[in-house]
Amino acid sequence: MHPIYFLENPYIAKHVSYFLFLAIILIALAFLATRRLQIYPGRLQNFIETIIVAMHALLSNTMGEHGRKFFPLIATLGIVILLSNFMGAIPGFSSPTSDINTTAAMAIVVFLSTHVVGIKTHGFKYIKQFLGPVWWLTPLMLPIEIISHLSRPLSLSFRLFGNLKGGDLVLIVLLLLVPLLVPIPLMALKMGIYLVQTLVFMLLAMMYIAGAMEEGH
Repeated sequence: MHPIYFLENPYIAKHVSYFLFLAIILIALAFLATRRLQIYPGRLQNFIETIIVAMHALLSNTMGEHGRKFFPLIATLGIVILLSNFMGAIPGFSSPTSDINTTAAMAIVVFLSTHVVGIKTHGFKYIKQFLGPVWWLTPLMLPIEIISHLSRPLSLSFRLFGNLKGGDLVLIVLLLLVPLLVPIPLMALKMGIYLVQTLVFMLLAMMYIAGAMEEGH
């Protein structure tokens, strides 16, 4: 896409800027946390290690030990989505994940990763997952499976985008109607939504990749 397109679309440029700002923060945090690793960690190292350990436990419980090699991808998606969501709670900022372009990009990464893993694991036999349990069901199962797989990135991107964007719009409307009563409980609810949507995206990504590694029957 031509760079002038972003300059002529302030809405897209704003979300791209926020996402790049978040990327710089994450790179800086990763550098600071790993610059001087200690056996008895400081506050920053301890905080980051707690998050990483929790994500690793979630991945191991969902995908098993064979899923450990996908930890960098899943953890990166989880951290980026979670912080992108929470960025919208900061006055003057907006969640990069409330833009469909951001969520679609991450959904496409998961979609491509799923099928790359499937092909690397099974080779040409990967196509068996699309053909159904018996050969005479192939004409019926093949289009159903193709549509099902193509719907995955749409589901991932629109679910995350819709919940974030819808939550922002509801908050704005309610703040205009009852500005003194709504903000605190509604913001607490939004924080829970931010966390839940991050977990949902991570879990679905892990399930899709784990499914691609299974044998077709």
